[in-house]
Amino acid sequence: MECKDISADILYDVLHDVEYRKKWDSNVIETFDIGKLTVNADIGYYAWKCPKPLKNRDVITLRSWLPMGNDYIIMNYSVKHAKYPPKKDLVRAVSIMTGYVIQSGGAKACTLTYLAQVDPRGSLPKWVVNKSSQFLAPKAMKKMYKACLKYPDWKKKHNPQHKPWLHPEQNNLPTISLSEVSVQHADSLENIDESGVSENKDDRGEASDDDSVN
Repeated sequence: MECKDISADILYDVLHDVEYRKKWDSNVIETFDIGKLTVNADIGYYAWKCPKPLKNRDVITLRSWLPMGNDYIIMNYSVKHAKYPPKKDLVRAVSIMTGYVIQSGGAKACTLTYLAQVDPRGSLPKWVVNKSSQFLAPKAMKKMYKACLKYPDWKKKHNPQHKPWLHPEQNNLPTISLSEVSVQHADSLENIDESGVSENKDDRGEASDDDSVN
C-alpha cells in the first residue's frame, strides 16, 4: 500500500500502539502484551472477530521489530505459553510468519508491505477464503491508513511521550525467559471443520470505515 501524507515513523507507531489499536481496529476482541524477551521482542495476545457464523480466533505471538534507518520491520510467529492456553470459545490460530515492512518515501510518504502466512486451524468454506483476500484484507489496510491520519492528534491527548517501542526504558512489562515459551505447531491444536457453513449477511468482520477515533 502506498501511503500519501503519512510518514514511515507514524505508521510504525500505529502498528505498535496497542491502546490505539483498540480504538481503530473494529475486528479486535482483546489484545494485550504479556511480557518482554529483549528490548525489541515481546510476547503478546490478540483475539479477533471472524465473519459469521465462523468461530472467532486468537493467537499468542512472539513479535520482534527493528528500525533500519528510515525504514522499519515488524515480524511475528506463534508460540505457546503455559499461562495462556487455548480458550473454549475461541479457535487458537497459528501465525506461521506475519509482519510488516515500512519503507520511507520521504517526509510524508511511505510504502507498507504486509505479509500474513496464517493457519486459521480448520477447514474453511471457499467464500471465506475469497472474501478475506478480495475484501477484508484490502479494507483492513484502508482502515489502517485512516487510523494513521488521525494518530498524531489522538496521541497528543493520550500519554504522548509514552512509546516503549522507541524507548525501551519505558517498557514496564515483566521479563519472560525464552524457556517459558515454545513454537506453536499447528498439528498440536484442534482442527475444526467449518467448510459447510453459509455466509451470514450480518458480518462481524465488516465494520464501517468511518469508525471514530477519539
